[in-house]
Amino acid sequence: MKKIDLNKIIMQNILHHADIGIHVIDNERRTVIYNKVMAQLEGLDTNQVIEKDILDIFPSLNEETSTLIKVLHTGEAILNSTQSYLNFKGQRITTINSTIPLYSDDKIIGALEIANNITHIKNLSDQLIELQNELSSAKSSKKSLRAKIKRYNFDDIIGEDPSMSLAKKIAKKASNSSSSVLIYGDTGTGKELFAQSIHYGGIRANKPFIAQNCAAIPEALLEGILFGTDKGGFTGAVEREGIFEQANGGTLMLDEINSMSLPLQAKLLRVLQEGYIRRVGGTKDIPIDVRIIATTNEEPLETLKKETIRKDLYYRLNVIFIQIPSLKERKKDILILSNHFVNKYNSILGKKIEKISEEVINSFMEYTWPGNVRELGNVIEGAMNIVDDEERILKKEDFISSIYIMQDKPLKNAIVFQEKNKTLPNILEEMEKDIIFNALNNNQYNISKTAEELGIKRQTLQHKLKKYKS
Repeated sequence: MKKIDLNKIIMQNILHHADIGIHVIDNERRTVIYNKVMAQLEGLDTNQVIEKDILDIFPSLNEETSTLIKVLHTGEAILNSTQSYLNFKGQRITTINSTIPLYSDDKIIGALEIANNITHIKNLSDQLIELQNELSSAKSSKKSLRAKIKRYNFDDIIGEDPSMSLAKKIAKKASNSSSSVLIYGDTGTGKELFAQSIHYGGIRANKPFIAQNCAAIPEALLEGILFGTDKGGFTGAVEREGIFEQANGGTLMLDEINSMSLPLQAKLLRVLQEGYIRRVGGTKDIPIDVRIIATTNEEPLETLKKETIRKDLYYRLNVIFIQIPSLKERKKDILILSNHFVNKYNSILGKKIEKISEEVINSFMEYTWPGNVRELGNVIEGAMNIVDDEERILKKEDFISSIYIMQDKPLKNAIVFQEKNKTLPNILEEMEKDIIFNALNNNQYNISKTAEELGIKRQTLQHKLKKYKS
């Protein structure tokens, strides 16, 4: 019987079922590997490419423009290169490619290209930029546009807790300045609400306000979105202004700044120091006057320790610092916020709720609210969609979509497990299960954060979840 080469079978399946395009040529420029994803990207059939010279298949390329051939000749990798092109089916495709040389005994034997299809993300970012362009250029209809766009001010910041009052006081002072602001707060605490209040309540209120999440867009696209692009910036690039230019005179909010790559942070720092930007692929310096409000959901000193934020950029941004307390740190505001959301959704949903039952409020006070104010609002909105129109009080049974908030407090003492026929391993398992699922809940079912909090590996946590869910 012929011996099965398991490694070969595994590799073949990985190549053809991975969600990235893979193209490998040998040192004679012939394609030796061309997986299905790459074939779909480029609008070809695998059989059209395998064992053929790359320049015979792609006549528009030459030895200078083909990244595979260039890497084959230079031996130097080309990493995270953005390409936008028409494939063989006439479809506009945008990819982020990495091309690396392949060595055997210090001799180059071929080149490997990995392509990540970001066409959908690119289209969405283009639509975002175009929409922002339309909003900034539609001067004749500014009033009607402003009426449609939700703009927050300080009156929208609800709460009487001293920590919240302090944050609001600092923000009001910041609104009369053009200095950079760094806002720290957990997910759902209202960082954009504060940023908009600072802008619309201050000296730049009549200028643009643009918010950009730094974690939502790949780095190769984010740079173009921030600074704009000129023709030649990358394959298929067009001349387009970025959001720095669009926000000129106003405010740019950079959300989750700690998610921005360090090289891009260095470019951002230069812009803030010099007061001008240069588009990707461009040579012209464009003066800009933009106030930066940066936000992070990670403790700033921790980001410095982990080196997810450059120290020089941190000091440049942290001129005015605002810390927004989490909801579990200001539980006295839960009742005020709950009544606010009841009134809000009474108006939106046509309900007539007068209050929330004491039992529910007690459960709210015991819950840790990992999603903070946003989670509280969503929970109340969900209940008010369920409650009958004639009801006047929100009760426990109306929160069926948020039953984890209504459940009893987790058991914390081993004595509660002292039941008949329960061995020590049984008791320990139940305790471990209780701890794991409570930690998961507190971290909004984020596996990585939960594993870090519990001090175990991600794979270990996944194994235990599989065990306890079975």
